[in-house]
Amino acid sequence: MSTAALIPESKLPALGTTIFTQMSALAQKHNAINLSQGFPDFDGPEYLRNRLAYHVSQGANQYAPMTGTAQLREAIAAKTEQIYGYAPDASTDITITAGATESLYIAITALVSKGDEVIAFDPSYDSYAPAVELAGGVMKRIQLQPPEFRVNWAEFADQITDRTRLVIINTPHNPSATVWRHSDVEQLWQSIADKHIFVLSDEVYEHICFAPEGHASVLRHPELRQRAIAVSSFGKTYHMTGWRVGYCVAPAIISAELRKVHQYLTFSVTTPVQLALADMLREAPEHWQELPAFYQAKRDRLAQGLANSRLKVLTGQGTYFLLVDYSEVSDLDDVAFCHWLTEHVGVAAIPMSVFCAAPFPHKLIRLCFAKQEATLDAAAERLCQL
Repeated sequence: MSTAALIPESKLPALGTTIFTQMSALAQKHNAINLSQGFPDFDGPEYLRNRLAYHVSQGANQYAPMTGTAQLREAIAAKTEQIYGYAPDASTDITITAGATESLYIAITALVSKGDEVIAFDPSYDSYAPAVELAGGVMKRIQLQPPEFRVNWAEFADQITDRTRLVIINTPHNPSATVWRHSDVEQLWQSIADKHIFVLSDEVYEHICFAPEGHASVLRHPELRQRAIAVSSFGKTYHMTGWRVGYCVAPAIISAELRKVHQYLTFSVTTPVQLALADMLREAPEHWQELPAFYQAKRDRLAQGLANSRLKVLTGQGTYFLLVDYSEVSDLDDVAFCHWLTEHVGVAAIPMSVFCAAPFPHKLIRLCFAKQEATLDAAAERLCQL
């Protein structure tokens, strides 16, 4: 038998390093202002950091329960009832995960079998498709068109077959910064009510929503939430992306299946972090209540800073991203333009085409405004020189 190293057969042969890693590395190489990868350049609340130190010092350093600490699950249940008028059972309906990405993965793994079809809307977050592929499912994508990126419900109905098992939605939407309306949630329900179809709702930006009617969560819909998994992220809410804590809310019968995957993937999430987050939810609800105004001010600051540039700003209603149209600046495709922008202008952005399976001919790039005011001002100054 040969002693040469064995080369594994890739289950994801088309995938390489994510665009987020690539652009952050390029930004570092060229000392560019990094508005590409979606993370803040400021720290989270002092109270939350102090509570983490407290719980570490008090010895809360062993395994948490597989489903999450009771304190955190109960605090999430209370917040969910306050916001959406629905009180999930803290014991059976809420699972704490290692970031929202794990919640997405365990939901897809638990619900999708070989040959099952999954409908998603492009542009879409890049973790959905690999998870579906690993589960043996088939991705069916519906292309949303700028600038509104609204769902064509007739087209959606045409995509449903007897093999459709899951629909993945995302609102507020990364990367387009648009939001669903409550009427969209109702349209979704009417389309699948008589079918054996689950819904995975990526709501990690639930508290960063500027729409007048607020965030349209599946948890508000009495019928839809009985077959839906809602996913959220503490990293987005508390500016602590490195803590990697998310959670999913689903009916007990669905949660039981998600937990079967979760217990053999991560088993449990860091104990003192969970306890600190529970304290934060109970003692400082004003943080998430004030988050829309906090981020809307940053969005407006960057948009105003670009008002005199050759870039056309698409003002979104959620997330901490802003889309800009660079068609008056360059004929390059969006990937090439983002590389050029990083290397020659000193601002890193994300091309929109990487979120789509089909060709995306529009000249749009995504900027992250979860940054300090000085960072946003410096980036705008450079972009106004284009």
